[in-house]
Amino acid sequence: MSVITVERIKLFSTRSPWWCMIIAAVLTVGFAALTTAFLKGADEQRATIFITQPGAQLSQMVMMVMAALAVTTEYRFSTIRTSFQAVPQRAALLLGKTAVVAFLAGVVGLIASFGAWGIGSLFASNADLAIDSGAEWRLLAGQGLIFAISAVFAVAVGILIRQSAGAIAILILWPLLVENLVLLIPKAGDDLNKWAPFVNGNSFLNQGQDAGLAGAEAAGTNFAFGPWGALLYFAGWAAVLMTIALVSASKRDA
Repeated sequence: MSVITVERIKLFSTRSPWWCMIIAAVLTVGFAALTTAFLKGADEQRATIFITQPGAQLSQMVMMVMAALAVTTEYRFSTIRTSFQAVPQRAALLLGKTAVVAFLAGVVGLIASFGAWGIGSLFASNADLAIDSGAEWRLLAGQGLIFAISAVFAVAVGILIRQSAGAIAILILWPLLVENLVLLIPKAGDDLNKWAPFVNGNSFLNQGQDAGLAGAEAAGTNFAFGPWGALLYFAGWAAVLMTIALVSASKRDA
């Protein structure tokens, strides 16, 4: 069997990936239902596709947790040693695991985002939630890309940290707290924040979006790049971190 086939079987042999996928999908769709179900009159007419995606970031966190656990669990129970004995090329093994997890996260991101859009269209039937522009397609279909890249990011952190609690703490606190705390740095905060990786991931999704009830534009104006440049920058962070993780894994004892 190929490395990818083996990693797929290993991943689905436990319950946690299934629960993470279900929770991620339910969060995205559930928040979309909450934000659109009670809109009436003018508020409903002002609703846009953007307001169907408030749960996407939380779902992204859930899939990052799943991705990290895919590797930290093996380190915890020392099964990674058996895996390395079966596949001496550690980088190939870990890249196979990363590919499986990233693909799965991307699929969940797509299903969740379009599911949220669908449920939002159902509840806010008088709103114009048709997908009419490239920016709107980017917001919905782009969730798959962001989820997949985030999963690569998470696997890399898992390889480096090796402990589930530590890896999960970093993956949650980094985008939700650390990148926002940078804004508090006097004078340089705004300039530094726009170079943060997850800020750019969100920038890819949100640039040019009509936020409707939330304001004129979803993501403000503090951009270092355009949408696709922001995506490449975010992917670059994931690639560099994964490279460091692979080098570390090849030199450290399992």
